[in-house]
Amino acid sequence: MIPYGRQDITQADIDAVAEVLRSDFLTQGPMVPRFENALVEYTGAKFALAANSATSALHIACLAMGLGAGDWLWTTPLTFVASANCALYCGARVDFVDVDPRTYNLSPAELERKLMRAAREGVLPKIVVLVHLTGQPCAMAEFHELAKRYGFRIIEDASHAIGGRYRGEPIGNCRYSDVTVFSFHPVKIVTTGEGGAALTNNKELADRMALFRSHGITRDPAVMTHEPDGPWYYQQVDLGYNYRMTDMQAALGLSQMTRLNEYVARRHVLANRYDELLAHLTVLTPWQHPDSYSGLHLYVIRLELNKISKSRRAIFEGLRARGIGVNLHYIPVHTQPYYSRMGFREGDFPEAERYYQEAITLPIYPTMTETQQDEVVTALTAELAT
Repeated sequence: MIPYGRQDITQADIDAVAEVLRSDFLTQGPMVPRFENALVEYTGAKFALAANSATSALHIACLAMGLGAGDWLWTTPLTFVASANCALYCGARVDFVDVDPRTYNLSPAELERKLMRAAREGVLPKIVVLVHLTGQPCAMAEFHELAKRYGFRIIEDASHAIGGRYRGEPIGNCRYSDVTVFSFHPVKIVTTGEGGAALTNNKELADRMALFRSHGITRDPAVMTHEPDGPWYYQQVDLGYNYRMTDMQAALGLSQMTRLNEYVARRHVLANRYDELLAHLTVLTPWQHPDSYSGLHLYVIRLELNKISKSRRAIFEGLRARGIGVNLHYIPVHTQPYYSRMGFREGDFPEAERYYQEAITLPIYPTMTETQQDEVVTALTAELAT
């Protein structure tokens, strides 16, 4: 089976983790801050906080911004559920904004229309989570202007997008957002096994995220309620969580970061080749906005179902039967049973739902060979022809 994604673990990665295993630190040691520094150096952000997952990073970002009961967080329905769930963890409410039909990212025009209505009704969001779906950056400058006008804060869910660029600058520099979140899950662009990070240029947000990441505990006398009892002393000053990354994970991530640009460049070679090989088929290949350089975590096609005699499910299952590990990213969040019980219904966000009916994620990963890619195209061609 050719998988839709696959991590690339080299001997250098193994050696980096083995070195930690032989050291005095397995959990909280020198590798975590070194990995965080590598993220800062790569993106240009001022602060980076490594976490045990991107989900955790989203949660602490929301907590640091004071999201709570009575507040609203808006995001796209085309994302993994964590982009919305982070609001519910804080006791806040969630709503969605439909997507742009070409980029599949949250639509600036749809957001502006919804904000105008929300302003009249007095229910503006406190946070908008913008998801760089498949690795393609959102229209960040437009969203930044809307944030200034309507007073909301922005989290970039860049789980798919490390190594990408927007208007020539690295995703993660937080020029147009308050916080950017990365994921380092195994099938992502670089991996720490499980892991994530939150980046920001705001020291207050960084300090609060660091607190929430580690049980709400501080050893900083300036934050304590009284002088420390001794050098052993710590205080829990807020309710936090155990969201820390280990030194073993950080060592793997630090090693992987040395190949980040190489990985993304290879994904672009494969994507361009897909574009050429699929041009004659009854599918829509991904459109890339000229302002963006995608991380290309995923390569999603849309079937032109009005020109095909088979259903999307039949084609999907046929590809799996031929050894092609296609996938689907994503089922719109508002259609999930948990969210349906909140009152969301099919038909609420038609562009996202239309995408879902037509989309298939094809395999793409840095170690994929042209022979494997040819197998994918051959199998897809056969399925579309029958």
